[in-house]
Amino acid sequence: MKVLFIGGTGTISTAITKQLIEMGEDLYLLNRGNRSEVFGDKVKQIVADINNEAEAAEKLAGMEFDVVCDFIGFVPSQLERDYRLFKGKTKQFMYISSASAYHKPVKDYIITEGTTLANPYWEYSRNKIACEEFLMKMYREEGFPITIIRPSHTYDERNVPLGVHGDKGSYQVLKRMLMGKPIIVHGDGTTLWTMTHNSDFAKGFIGLMGNPHAIGEAFHITCDESVTWNQIYEVIAKALGVEYKPYYVASDFLAETSHYDYRGGLIGDKSNTVVFDNKKLKAAVPGLIMNVSLEQGITDTVKYVMSHPECQTEDPEFDAWCDKVIDCLEKAKKEILA
Repeated sequence: MKVLFIGGTGTISTAITKQLIEMGEDLYLLNRGNRSEVFGDKVKQIVADINNEAEAAEKLAGMEFDVVCDFIGFVPSQLERDYRLFKGKTKQFMYISSASAYHKPVKDYIITEGTTLANPYWEYSRNKIACEEFLMKMYREEGFPITIIRPSHTYDERNVPLGVHGDKGSYQVLKRMLMGKPIIVHGDGTTLWTMTHNSDFAKGFIGLMGNPHAIGEAFHITCDESVTWNQIYEVIAKALGVEYKPYYVASDFLAETSHYDYRGGLIGDKSNTVVFDNKKLKAAVPGLIMNVSLEQGITDTVKYVMSHPECQTEDPEFDAWCDKVIDCLEKAKKEILA
């Protein structure tokens, strides 16, 4: 297949790109070339800013593709641009939406592709919904061959997936654990969550590429393993060789006492118990097996982060905020009990 990725070097797209290279597919990446060294000459690079439509159109002139995927479209105007650029020039247009678009608060913890899309807590999710609605309209009215993909919490070896962290990633939480300090866990750590390793996500995604059963359809791609946040953090602590010391804080309180986007990221997403039903994906991609367990994937990720200094970005501001939250809540307990 002749494939074009808009982006192609992020957490999700990197894993897909690597697997397509191994398969020998004819792969093009359209981006600004900031990480062009990642794949070297194994892909064809189209250096352009997709947000500059005239420049992108000039670079893409005369080219047609079997599959085009936009990994970096966040608002409808960007998908409207994609429609203008690729109408009649691709047999399949795949769009990376988000499983956070599913109805929050959840009406039913079992999520299917038919679950209503609505998220009053997170503008990011509402924009993704609007993008989906535009693409479905173009499919129904113009026959634009779209496939919508909804990832949930997908991770790679460079960043340990967490519920509560600062703007600089996960390392500061790991450092707190290594120092024997308590870590903030939203709620009581018992809600169910699903995390998917990017290499497993890539299998499902590639199975939908060029797949006639995927045209005009939406799919979420997640593993089948549902675990509590306590289990997730316990795996991290075990990988670090330390004791798990949670400090439970209500998600609402976290959202109201920080500048971090916990209203969207927690209340609109991670604080909800969700279990993904993957029957639709498995019917479209027979034989699909996702075999990176949470324990294996997170253990490997922790080892990678701890052995690669470039992944160890400290975040003293977040660390101080955690200490302040814990200190204030402990003082409140003492005052109430006095």
